[in-house]
Amino acid sequence: MADASAASSTGIEIRHLYKLFGPTPDKFMQAVRDGMSKQELRDVHGHVLGLRDISIDMPPGGIQVVMGLSGSGKSTLIRHINRLIDPTAGEVVVQVDGRAVDVVQMKPAELLRFRREQTAMVFQKFALFPHYTVLENAEYGLQVQNLPGRKRREQALHWIERVGLKGYEDHYPNQLSGGMQQRVGLARALTNDAPILLMDEAFSALDPLIRSDMQGILLDLQQEIGKTIVFITHDLDEALRLGDRIAILRDGEVVQQGTGQQIVLQPADDYIASFVRDVNRGRVIRCRTLMQAGPPVEGPSVDASLVIEEAARLLSAEGLEMANVVNSKGKVLGTVTMADIIAAMVPPRTEASPVA
Repeated sequence: MADASAASSTGIEIRHLYKLFGPTPDKFMQAVRDGMSKQELRDVHGHVLGLRDISIDMPPGGIQVVMGLSGSGKSTLIRHINRLIDPTAGEVVVQVDGRAVDVVQMKPAELLRFRREQTAMVFQKFALFPHYTVLENAEYGLQVQNLPGRKRREQALHWIERVGLKGYEDHYPNQLSGGMQQRVGLARALTNDAPILLMDEAFSALDPLIRSDMQGILLDLQQEIGKTIVFITHDLDEALRLGDRIAILRDGEVVQQGTGQQIVLQPADDYIASFVRDVNRGRVIRCRTLMQAGPPVEGPSVDASLVIEEAARLLSAEGLEMANVVNSKGKVLGTVTMADIIAAMVPPRTEASPVA
């Protein structure tokens, strides 16, 4: 089964990553570094700018969301982590048990081993083998690693059950709904027991209710497995729900990165402000952000990490105006008021134009 402590020792550092698509990308690297626009590179020189100077630290054991609209470079970026795409310049450094390894410099045999043992990928289109059963699909990664059949089956059955597919082991993909097929894809990735899980628009093809259910399953599993997860999405609500940290891309560049709270409360520019304008702030902002120092009050206690929407619901149910904010050990850190919660739920006025 997955070893959360082992998985959480692996982090990813992307350093000054560039990707130019075209016949002679190296010829234009310096011009791009000096600020040549994406349009000029394409229209005048016949090359496409995929990524420009991307630097993101992805801490071990967390969910790093990379989001952006179509063409922003997010799927190109995730494919650099397991080097399905070679960069034009830059580093992808993976910290494995304290040892730094640059994926870009790996020799073919080392890269193959890294892909098989250190990473697993979940795709938007499921990518299941239609002639394999659910069990056979889930076992596939371990089969490639030449693990004994009994061990493969044991691990696969465990994760099939954990994603809610017990009883479907002998079914084929065409006998399953889209949501069930994606559960098979997730079970396959988890069975592989790799410390890095790459998820490229994994839930985007699912209906909203099934998508929300899959998000919940992922969050529940992450409490158990502690993988380093890189999750690609174009949906801000999904990013805010899943991401410990979020990086927003536009035209191959990072526009802003940070926690969901930081992005919602402190958008870097009008482009980001237009993204977050319609966000339900009550589901993003935490009580610790609004709490004021002071002595305990007569009222309920809420965890500092609780979103303010839940705190408001609790105060409303009890007909009270203030709550104590406590840490995980129950120590009072301060107080939060209903008035402050209501004010925080209203987004500030912005002149930001709609996202194109």
